[in-house]
Amino acid sequence: MTITFRAAELNSASGIFQQALLGQPSAEPLGGDIITRADVEFTSDDGRIQSGVWESEPGKSRWEFLTRGEIITIVSGAMTVEEDDGDPVHLVAGTSAIFPIGWKGTWTVTETVRKVFVVYNV
Repeated sequence: MTITFRAAELNSASGIFQQALLGQPSAEPLGGDIITRADVEFTSDDGRIQSGVWESEPGKSRWEFLTRGEIITIVSGAMTVEEDDGDPVHLVAGTSAIFPIGWKGTWTVTETVRKVFVVYNV
């Protein structure tokens, strides 16, 4: 089975996205609520891999990838990620990033971001 979707064309108002406030176990908002929307397109039979589309409204949050890692590609918007004791990295549409298991730092979404993600668990 091949699963396809066009992340840039999905309409977040269509009802396919599940809206939630950012929070644990994903991340901890720093300075107020952050609204997110997600559409999971694939989950492996053992639940260790998930892939889909995720959106976040602007805000700053703390992320700690202790038992999972994530690979993303930014579809639209902009954010800056900064690993603890690392340099800030600006991510915009077309940029991919890998957050390996053990990555800790902050994400600052400056313009509502939409990303395609693959999360893998240990």
